[in-house]
Amino acid sequence: MSSRVTQGFALSALYLLAIAVGWLFSHLGVPLPWMIGPLILSATAYMSGLMTARVPVKTRPFGQMTIAAQVGLAFTPAALAALLSLAPLLVGAALATAALAGGVAVIIARMSHLRLSHAFLATFPTSPVEAAVMAEKVGADPAPVVLAQTMRIAAVVILVPLSVYIVEGWPDRSGMVRGGTFDLLGNGFLALLAIGGALTFKKLRLSNPYFLGPLAFSAVAAASGLHPTAFPPVILSAAQVVLGTWLGSTFRRELLVNGRRLAVTTAVGTLMLLSVVSALGVALAAMTGLDWEVLVLGLAPGGVTEMALTAKFLGIDLALVTAFQLTRIFIFMPNIPWIVTWIDRMERRRDPEPGQ
Repeated sequence: MSSRVTQGFALSALYLLAIAVGWLFSHLGVPLPWMIGPLILSATAYMSGLMTARVPVKTRPFGQMTIAAQVGLAFTPAALAALLSLAPLLVGAALATAALAGGVAVIIARMSHLRLSHAFLATFPTSPVEAAVMAEKVGADPAPVVLAQTMRIAAVVILVPLSVYIVEGWPDRSGMVRGGTFDLLGNGFLALLAIGGALTFKKLRLSNPYFLGPLAFSAVAAASGLHPTAFPPVILSAAQVVLGTWLGSTFRRELLVNGRRLAVTTAVGTLMLLSVVSALGVALAAMTGLDWEVLVLGLAPGGVTEMALTAKFLGIDLALVTAFQLTRIFIFMPNIPWIVTWIDRMERRRDPEPGQ
């Protein structure tokens, strides 16, 4: 009991500090202050060894469900019609991103002497948890894979908004994250959609149920003209604090100490992938006439939750950014397991004991 009380106090202190840092970052005009601030604080605390109590993974669904339900409100009938006309671009961009990620995975495998299947899992944009599960199936150590995937998401969350700010001249966009108002019925309806969607998708064993379920239910309600009321800003900020704190807590000290070479290689690979994908986004923007910010965010190899939140903060076309991210998810997720298994079998036939 005393151990639980101690952990409870430690986690409470961590969240209070995360809120304070989020408030500071918001007043400094940093993009995504309520996520980036807690992320940096939490990562620093865990990597330094000052914090050892684990942030419960069960806290992440709250942030995912809140953001997903809010994002779904952007899918109005007009937005859906526009997205259908861009279907070839959405699919083509997803396939091009896959090809670029595969090329980076080959480079990472050669730099770190990993099996290509392991490097593929560490590089391809997917959920850290699902990547870890697939790593275990092919006999890979899941810890480095989780570290690589987490570093990728964290880097995208921090670098993409900052890069947009640098290019655009650091405008005052603090008002872009506008939520709704306190409306018991409207907010309650949106919360029920989020919970119902998450439970339904989890029951059906669909990928990423805590984001895709609430997103689907909220989008259907918005497109049907039911008009759920968006959550107020304080709830959106709380969701960001939860997501940022959890993401930062996954940077464990022992992973960095025991895998310094892999951590450096992963960082290089992350920056490489982010650079080539961003360049692709800018090139597609020039070819199609679409906003380059939309394409860079839409193609960014980050989590759909984080990229949707970034788009909302920056005042970018939320529905289109989310559509790019979701198209990639629906193409990647069903195919990554068999691709990794096939690569692993080919490697083991050629060389049963390559570098690990």
